[in-house]
Amino acid sequence: MALYLRQLPLGPMKNFVYLVGPEHGTEALVVDPAWDVGAILGAAAEDGRTLVGAFVSHCHHDHINGLPDLLAAQDLPVYAQREELAFSPELQRVKDAVVPLSPGGTVAVGSARFRALHTPGHTPGSQCLHAGDALVSGDTLFVNGCGRCDLKGSDPAAMYRSISQVLLQLPRQTVLFPGHDYGDVPVSSLEREDAHNPFFQFADVESFVRFRMTPRR
Repeated sequence: MALYLRQLPLGPMKNFVYLVGPEHGTEALVVDPAWDVGAILGAAAEDGRTLVGAFVSHCHHDHINGLPDLLAAQDLPVYAQREELAFSPELQRVKDAVVPLSPGGTVAVGSARFRALHTPGHTPGSQCLHAGDALVSGDTLFVNGCGRCDLKGSDPAAMYRSISQVLLQLPRQTVLFPGHDYGDVPVSSLEREDAHNPFFQFADVESFVRFRMTPRR
């Protein structure tokens, strides 16, 4: 599936916001609207795209602090996992706009169909957006890293299962678009991560949890 995908570096925490849609078309979905709604809307307009929805990878403030301004500017559906809606006071405040998703649910953007992969671990309702050979991973997976598992709602065992039973089941040529610019490159692949990401190297959950939860300097 050929896609339109634009990566927008925004905010003081090295966040990536994404615009995604079919390669040929005029519609787009914004992933994790945060920090600068004007810049997001401007980028969409520059590319001749109309926003038709917002996809929330998870509810942490640095990923959704633009939602109120975005919804004030446009009446849009907000796609989030059911577990995240139940978990997040911020999503509850805009719940009339939220479309709860189940694992594997799809979001249509023009002729493109995106799958919502439920990947708990960072938060109970963390989700990745997958279509064709593209994976937008939020804070589940970074270049050479994965999301923190020591926060409220985090679960390192769930993170291990999300990596081993969900993400590593995708084709190795899948291109990784992370939620933060924390790595040596802004875009990677599952093949590269499988070879170099330390969190991909564990054959059992106990070893992963011990490694993930050990403080590092």
